[in-house]
Amino acid sequence: MRTSIIGLFFFIFCVSLCKAQTDNTPTKAQQEIITLSKSKWDWMADKNVDALSALFDEKAVFVHMGGSWGKEREIAVIKSGGIHYKKADIHAVSVNIIGNTAILLNNITLLAVVGGNEVTNPFIVTEVYIKEGGKWKMGSLSFTKVNSPGPQR
Repeated sequence: MRTSIIGLFFFIFCVSLCKAQTDNTPTKAQQEIITLSKSKWDWMADKNVDALSALFDEKAVFVHMGGSWGKEREIAVIKSGGIHYKKADIHAVSVNIIGNTAILLNNITLLAVVGGNEVTNPFIVTEVYIKEGGKWKMGSLSFTKVNSPGPQR
């Protein structure tokens, strides 16, 4: 009897431990956003404005260190090379989904060419996606410069 009770407690402990480990696993929708965000960094590096135009909502806003603007200007800046997002090293990512809105935080080190100068900066990037008609569209992309890259809280 005593062995059964100890075995039962051990089983409950293992189930609780397994559940705690799986709680950090992204849901299908969260993983979809994470994959979309990674694709977006690739499209920005490749200056793939067709893919980015399809991703960005017409009312999307973009906040940079030097100002903020809408979709048309963001696409023009990427196309002209005014800002060339060469490589984003992603250190951490999290996604919260609220209804049909997903908020993704990327902790990155960004290598970019801005105004002809190559720069590397650590950022927390906030990306907001809205699901309409079964498709995710980007509604906002905001860069917040941090002192050093590190894990998100």
